[in-house]
Amino acid sequence: MFGDLPTATRTALTATFVALIALGAWISIPFVPVPLTLQTLFVLLAGVLLGRWGFLPPLSYAVLGALGLPVFHNGLAGVGVLLGPTGGFLVGFVVAGLVVGLAYERPEAPVRAIGLLLGALAIHGFGVAWMILSTGMALPAAIAVGSLPFLPGDAVKAGAVYLLGDRLRHDRS
Repeated sequence: MFGDLPTATRTALTATFVALIALGAWISIPFVPVPLTLQTLFVLLAGVLLGRWGFLPPLSYAVLGALGLPVFHNGLAGVGVLLGPTGGFLVGFVVAGLVVGLAYERPEAPVRAIGLLLGALAIHGFGVAWMILSTGMALPAAIAVGSLPFLPGDAVKAGAVYLLGDRLRHDRS
């Protein structure tokens, strides 16, 4: 890695975003069964700044949590969290990081905005699907409990990422 600035930058950003996603899990408003956290903000921002490598921070975060580090919401850890009702959202984080990252490799603002929207939808889609599988909820109930209450907050977070991410990317140029 010596002398390879892009790899060093990617590694540093990945580690930073793993820490920020973990920190975002601690900043939460309790809802049942899924808490409202700042994790999605950092997952989306990781995609913005890391491009196609935006999946690495949420993937690393999920692996660290599965291995027993207390990085999940409220200090939870273990494979049980991934298999519980919130596990699909964590998988959605990985997909969102990739989708947003690929969109942000394009210069067009509409593509980037759609990428953020699709990333947020991936989080909700995987989360709701896994909630149905893990709890036996019906689709309308899973959407009502695991997605609808979080849409306004996630829209605000995605808008903030769009504005902040664009500024941060310009600062890196």
